Amino acid sequence: MKYYKDSDNQTYVYQDDGSEDHLIPSGQIKITEEEANTLADQEFNAHPYSEKRKVTYKSIEEQLDMQYWDKVNGTNLWQEHIDAVKAAHPKPTE
Repeated sequence: MKYYKDSDNQTYVYQDDGSEDHLIPSGQIKITEEEANTLADQEFNAHPYSEKRKVTYKSIEEQLDMQYWDKVNGTNLWQEHIDAVKAAHPKPTE
C-alpha cells in the first residue's frame, strides 16, 4: 500500500501496483504508514462520542449472539463489551 495526504491532511491509500513514486496523484504527498495511522487517529478522535461508539460496537448480530451464549454459558461477555465501549468513549458531562 502507498499512503498519501493532501493539503488538508486528508489521507488516501492506494494499492501498491509497483509504479514509480513520480506518479503520485495530483496535489498529494507521499507519507509513511505511521503518519497515515496518526492522521486517521486524529480524524477519528475529532468525531463526537456517539459516532465513535457506533463504529466501535460489534454488529447487532454479533451482540445478539454474545447475549445468547452468555445466557447458555452463564457469562457476561456482552455486558463487558458494552461497558468497554462506553468507558473508551464516555458521554461528555454537561
